[in-house]
Amino acid sequence: MTTANDVADYLISLAHERGETVNNLKLQRLLYYAQAWHLGMFGTPLFPEKFEAWMTGPVIPALYWHFKPSGIRPIPAPAAVPDLPGSVCRFLVEIAEDYLPIDEYDLDEMSTRDSPWRTARVGLDRGDPSRNEISEEEMRAYFHALAASV
Repeated sequence: MTTANDVADYLISLAHERGETVNNLKLQRLLYYAQAWHLGMFGTPLFPEKFEAWMTGPVIPALYWHFKPSGIRPIPAPAAVPDLPGSVCRFLVEIAEDYLPIDEYDLDEMSTRDSPWRTARVGLDRGDPSRNEISEEEMRAYFHALAASV
């Protein structure tokens, strides 16, 4: 089974190969878009971990804390690239091509405009902390509609 940590390591490796940098904030948004597009295009989650609707955007808490020691600095390349199925690798390369060039602040702004994050934060102000889970069904429906409109 592919985990969010596997996907994170793969995306970080891709970034290093392309001369891009990824910090914890950008990584969280890359993971969100990978999961959301996988749900929207294929109807299934890429990995089992869930996102919470934090005030800054979608976050997988365990991975946030895992990479927190890097702070705002770029995350170093992993010691080994995860051995993922070819279809997953091809999918992640597409995600990287679309989202790696975008800086973390623009990714943050984009993800907080998406309805899955906004729906999970109904009734909260932007600065209110939240541990509300972002619905995978909401992500699937929203990104399926986006994919259909392209």
